[in-house]
Order: sequence, then C-alpha cells, then structure tokens
Amino acid sequence: MTTKFIDVTGKTEDEAVAKALAELGLEREEVSVEILERAKKGFLGIGASPAKVRVTYGLAEEPVKAPPPPPAAPAAPEPRKPVQAPPPERPEKAPRAEKREERRRPERRERPERAERAVEAAAPVPVLPPQDLGEICDDEKAAQIVEFLTGLLEHMGSKAQVKVYRNEEGRYKAILEGEKLGALIGRRGETLDAIQQLTNYSVNRGGEKRVRIHVDAENYRLKREQSLQHLAMKVAAKVVKYKRNVTLEPMNAYERHVIHTVLQNVENVTTYSMGTEPNRRVIVAYDRTGGKQQQ
Repeated sequence: MTTKFIDVTGKTEDEAVAKALAELGLEREEVSVEILERAKKGFLGIGASPAKVRVTYGLAEEPVKAPPPPPAAPAAPEPRKPVQAPPPERPEKAPRAEKREERRRPERRERPERAERAVEAAAPVPVLPPQDLGEICDDEKAAQIVEFLTGLLEHMGSKAQVKVYRNEEGRYKAILEGEKLGALIGRRGETLDAIQQLTNYSVNRGGEKRVRIHVDAENYRLKREQSLQHLAMKVAAKVVKYKRNVTLEPMNAYERHVIHTVLQNVENVTTYSMGTEPNRRVIVAYDRTGGKQQQ
C-alpha cells in the first residue's frame, strides 16, 4: 500500500479540505488532514492569509488475479476405420476449467463483505435507552442555571425556555425548549458546547462545591452519540477491509470517548488520539495483535 498527499489552500480550513476531497473524489473518513497554516482574517482585509492543509490518502493495492487455466490438451485422434468416419473431438477439459474458475470468483468477491460482517458481529452498535431526565429541580443551583441561561438566550435573540432536571447522581440537566433551536446547537454542537461551558463557569464561580451541568436541546446529545457509534463501526469495517489507518475529524473529549468505547472489543482494530485541543483527533488503526485504546 502507498500513500500520497496534496496541499490545498482555502479561505478556511473546512473550505480547503472540501476542495481537496472534491479533487480526489474521496470521503472525509478516507483521508488524513494536517493543518499547515491557519486562516488569518487580518484587519480590514490587510494581512489576511488563506488556510493551507495537507490531505494524505492511501492507495490500496489491486488484488492479484488468478492466472487463467492452461488450455486443454487436444484429445488424441482415434484410428480411422476403413468405412466409418472419425468421431468428432469433444473438449471435455475446458468446461471443467471454466467451472473451477466460476467457483473461485464468488469467494474472492465475498471476502470484504465477510470482514465487514465480522466487525459488526464483534461489536454491534448498542441501542441507547430512552433519555432519563429525572425530576424537575427548583433548588438554589437550578435557579442560578435558569437565571443565567435565560439572560444568555435573550442576548442571543432566542425565545427558548429553560427547564432544569436533576438525576440521582446529582448532575443538573438544563433542557432548552422552543422552536428553531438549530442556531443554539450550531455546527456539530459547537454552539451548544459553548453555552454549556459558560453555564458551568458562571454557576460554579466562587462556589465551594462544584456541580456538573449538562445543557441539551432537541435531544441533540443522544442523537450525536448514536451517530458517532454508527460512524465508528463504519470506519472500523473499512480499516479491517483495507488494512490501513483512518483519521477522524477533531472531536471533544466526550465524543472521542464514545469512539474508543464502541471499538474497544473489535478484533484487529485499535484506537488512539493525537493532537492538542481543540484539534485532537481519533485514529482508528489496523492491528493484527489487538491493542488498548487510548484517550
């Protein structure tokens, strides 16, 4: 197997990656992306510079085709009889060779499929239970959460309502309810993560005992977890099929944990993380001997 790379520039890192994928005709999980230069906006357009990325991709070796069967030896002609004409020759060996070749070809086509089925059977994607919100909470911390989020949402121009729940583990869960909540979730949940971080910082600031606050909208967290589980199994099947590593897009610590957990018992697949936040990525690697997953 050989690897190649191309360097592409764009106004943003995502635009540069999209250009490279369009040029190569590949999917995002089939390549590894290294950011060479980040985009700079500059001041009033002065000093701006585009982003530059290096996209590495692998070329799987073509399977070796079986050589064609040797031509059948012609049958020895029978001695001519004085009166009767010689019988026609019958190519008996050629049909048997064709049948052997036909029996071999389905086996070669089915090997990648068997590998993918083996991955799915080894670690099936679990079905997550219904979301357990616990009971609506109205204690002092819950009041602080509602007050902060209500003010923040007003500044963001959102009319979403806030409900706070508390489960048995003592964790608070703030649910944003309303219409058109997509702007509060953002691309891959980035805006929702930022709202959650600000809420944790504001409520825990100056307090003696810290509490953990989980912010969600439209059940996004559960849907995202299920999506990551399916992505992990799809990528693992490709790793086993082509015997090469796949680098995923940058994820936060919780999303990386989901990938590691799903693939921890998959045969011939190991996972580990590389890079620094917020660009830390999960590598799904082929391993004949197995290995431990690292966060």
